[in-house]
Amino acid sequence: MAKSARDPGFADVVGDGALETLASGLGFTEGPVWHPYEKWLVFSDMPENRMYIRRPNGIIEDFRRPSHKANGNTLDRQGRLLTCEHATSRVSRLERDGSTSIIATHYKDKELNSPNDIVVATGGAIYFTDPTFGRMEYYGVPRPQDLAFQGVYRVDPDGSNLTLLIDDFAQPNGLCFSLDESRLFINDTERQHIRVFNISPRGELSGGAVWAETKGEEPGAPDGMKIDSCGNIYCCGPGGIHVFDPSGHTLGIIRTPEPTANFAFGDDDLKSLYITASSSLHRLRVRVPGLRLF
Repeated sequence: MAKSARDPGFADVVGDGALETLASGLGFTEGPVWHPYEKWLVFSDMPENRMYIRRPNGIIEDFRRPSHKANGNTLDRQGRLLTCEHATSRVSRLERDGSTSIIATHYKDKELNSPNDIVVATGGAIYFTDPTFGRMEYYGVPRPQDLAFQGVYRVDPDGSNLTLLIDDFAQPNGLCFSLDESRLFINDTERQHIRVFNISPRGELSGGAVWAETKGEEPGAPDGMKIDSCGNIYCCGPGGIHVFDPSGHTLGIIRTPEPTANFAFGDDDLKSLYITASSSLHRLRVRVPGLRLF
């Protein structure tokens, strides 16, 4: 694997490690999430309609099958797994007793498009994107779209209220908070850029200027996105994973052999980047650690 450095600071963030392939021959992998205390990694395979778990001993086995063509996953502040389901157009939560709670399915009596990626604020509020990919062949179940827009939503910490925050995206996808959670970064797969919004004390969004673009002629587009502990933002894009410093300046690209959909920081020091790249799961050691989800 080659890395394309556009700034000398790229090596200080990403390092010079080699890409390690942990699994291959899968369908289209997505949504990796690392449990910082139980030491497992869960990730999705949309066309195969299943989710996998990689145990602490490295064994990969079925976690959920069928998965309702699950895409993005995260953990809430209690360590419960939240999942965006393409086939059912809903956000679900795995409870501690093994049961499933439904967090969101409709907005104003109309079915959501297909929740895609998801993050949870320190106070417990849930934010998720809702493009139309899960209503397409291969990534989901083809069916008409009920809503006239592709939005970004917030669910109150107690799950009692679903609020539409913004509806002017072409295809909203990956999202992450700034380190102090005063801003929310959201990328647009179709428009190939990342926008940044201010978050009010009530959780509402304002602003929305383009913060950075993922440029390149190779396969790949904005998809999964994460922030590390120094405020550098990683975002999928042409050729692999684009790394930006806190000002939005491109440091470089982590090149991957297949288009990359998502990734998560993991292992005890949170310096392992688990990468879901099309038919494979990879791992790359980096120099700046990520953040614990809870």
